[in-house]
Amino acid sequence: QVQLVESGGGLVQAGGSLRLSCVASGSILSINAMGWYRQAPGKQRELVTRITSDGSTNYADSVKGRFTISRDNAKKSAYLQMNSLTPEDTAVYYCNANVLLLSGSYRQYWGQGTQVTVSS
Repeated sequence: QVQLVESGGGLVQAGGSLRLSCVASGSILSINAMGWYRQAPGKQRELVTRITSDGSTNYADSVKGRFTISRDNAKKSAYLQMNSLTPEDTAVYYCNANVLLLSGSYRQYWGQGTQVTVSS
């Protein structure tokens, strides 16, 4: 079994910052890409940012220059530094990981989500 556990969400005023963390645990051989997605009320889940095992990143246009993804492969962790937050960033944020299992197969996993609320 593999689990992804997010933390760091909360309530912040517009212009503020939050740092989300995601830690993977379980029968993991390695982790390929890790990413952060978000889902606002009434909207579809969307990709925020993604980082590969070698550190290559991509970002949604709406967060470029404000959000930064990073990872620590030894800790099986990913982080999302969010700066200059706006009310439009309010959503449940989900961690996603493409995991190479001990069985030799790849499988995608999701965290339970962490709420980020930005007040105006």
